[in-house]
Amino acid sequence: MKRIFILALLAWGISFTAFAQVEEPVCKSVDQIAAMEQAAHEGLLDFRSSPFTDNYDIIYQRMEWEVDPAQYYIQGSVTTYFSPTRNELSAFNLDLSTALQVSSVLYHGTDQLNFSHTADRLEISLPEAVAVGEMDSVTVVYGGAPPASGFGSFATSMHNGSPALWTLSEPYGAKEWWPTKQDLVDKIDSIDVYVRTPEAYRAASNGLLMSEVQDGNFKVYHWQHRHPIPAYLVAIAVSNYSVFSASVPVDGSQPIEVLNYVYPENLTSWQNAIHSTVESMTLYNQLFGLYPFADEKYGHAQFGWGGGMEHQTMSFMGGNSHSLQAHELAHQWFGDKVTCGSWADIWLNEGFATYLEGMTYEHGLGANTWMNWLEGKINHVTGQPDGSVFVDDTTSVNRIFSSRLSYSKGALLLHMLRWKLGDEAFFQGIRNYLDAPELAYGYAKTADLQYYLEQAGSQDLNEFFDDWFYGQGYPSYHINWWQDGNTVLVQIDQTTSHPSVDFFEMPVPVEFFGNGYNETKVFDNTYSGQVFTFQAPVNIAMVRFDPDLWICSNNNVVTKTEITGLAEALKAEVKAWPNPAHEQLNVQIPAALLPVQASLFDATGQEVLQTSLRDEKSEVDINSLPVGFYTLRLKSAGGSMALPVVKE
Repeated sequence: MKRIFILALLAWGISFTAFAQVEEPVCKSVDQIAAMEQAAHEGLLDFRSSPFTDNYDIIYQRMEWEVDPAQYYIQGSVTTYFSPTRNELSAFNLDLSTALQVSSVLYHGTDQLNFSHTADRLEISLPEAVAVGEMDSVTVVYGGAPPASGFGSFATSMHNGSPALWTLSEPYGAKEWWPTKQDLVDKIDSIDVYVRTPEAYRAASNGLLMSEVQDGNFKVYHWQHRHPIPAYLVAIAVSNYSVFSASVPVDGSQPIEVLNYVYPENLTSWQNAIHSTVESMTLYNQLFGLYPFADEKYGHAQFGWGGGMEHQTMSFMGGNSHSLQAHELAHQWFGDKVTCGSWADIWLNEGFATYLEGMTYEHGLGANTWMNWLEGKINHVTGQPDGSVFVDDTTSVNRIFSSRLSYSKGALLLHMLRWKLGDEAFFQGIRNYLDAPELAYGYAKTADLQYYLEQAGSQDLNEFFDDWFYGQGYPSYHINWWQDGNTVLVQIDQTTSHPSVDFFEMPVPVEFFGNGYNETKVFDNTYSGQVFTFQAPVNIAMVRFDPDLWICSNNNVVTKTEITGLAEALKAEVKAWPNPAHEQLNVQIPAALLPVQASLFDATGQEVLQTSLRDEKSEVDINSLPVGFYTLRLKSAGGSMALPVVKE
């Protein structure tokens, strides 16, 4: 349940110590984004949600912080409104690094409570038990220098001689700089963020800027966010920012503000580049529904880290390339509105963001082209023979944030789902997934996405997800074609790069060229060696496999085989079993030959059975026939053939 509170700001009186500086790496490609995210998350994945914090729901948090970007230090208070979910609570737990010192815990702003703070667990004794469904609150007053860990969840740096401070908490770094609850189950329904900082600086955060108040030589910035948010997406950035806005038009509604906090030396560059966000948001609004936080804003805060981070309503950005802007904006739908419910499903965040970036090229945005982007992603994925989109080792940050698997292959998995379902069903299924009451502004897993795509497309996708999500590797195709008169035959053979998948069932597009003729045929390929036929009005001169790059495959071959008749080519595809048979004969016929007229002749040449076969696998009842030797004759428009059959 979402409950909103507007509460008063506490008094300030805070000092600072310490200083730190880190280098500013540069990042432009999605592969580099993934690499930087790996580095940022190293060492954090050992943390798992605490069993001591899974018995309550966080309703609201008010953060009141004082920071100076020239000092590696934070001090302030966090007030948490909570409600027990299972049993009444006499003690209340929060995640908070023991590197930070808790000076007091207040009950309703005045009474001091007993607490213990060990092993990054802050346990607070409540004055009386709080019943399930009721709400109460505590205020934690604390300060200190957050622990340093790689790029860090709390960092300071320099740019052009000026200091900057920022936070980056994904996946489990929030506890390193403020008391909260970290898991992939509970989102904070609503927050207010107050940042007090020297007047030379501006503070950026989630939601709407409600006020900017002068306080002596300081300023207090009040940001308010009224949508559910996971702890790792709460963030602040402080520096001597220049601020400018752009807007995204929305039909029949107010435009959406794009608010940008950038370093003064980069202001012109950002102003020239911001059209990428405006154009990308316009596209995403059309395809996936209105920007999820349109009642507040979207924005960017520049920070001294090489990639980007999709903090809710305000992405933190190390650069302004089109790819980075499009990628981080996409996360507002996929990652923020709907967040992956486990690290095994990280592709629901990163695969989507990567694919949406690619779709901007499909629609003519950015400097890249759609086909170049697809070819690059396919080559990236098929550069190695193994690897699944499903993360089987969630203890490895390198595996979770694998650019080849979670990003590129995840994006191509979506691309192939779009091909399999068609645009109408695919995009409707995605919109239904985003808007589902149990998922919107909450958490989701792969099974949730599969369900909504199946409903929209009226297809069973178990085989697809078994092959492409859980399975490893990719297919290689051999397209063998030939022509007899106007009849064109196409035989599709497939090998796979990894034994976890014996065959990838996919609709296979093949393009045919002749004198003034050009047509792409789509073959429903369900087994290797499958043969298809169609009628062509001209002699086929050239054949091209998957011209629009819908399938993640490589090492594909197209050959032409000259033959004199159709029966010889199809004979290997026709099977009858068991042989000898008793009561029933199973017959397999290539789809290209159907329908087939089947006749059974005894040893004297007399026809004893006749039937029409219309399915690739049919059953013929021979129970009434006497024991003996028979000949099964099959005849279709594509030719005829005979098979010996023994009845026992």
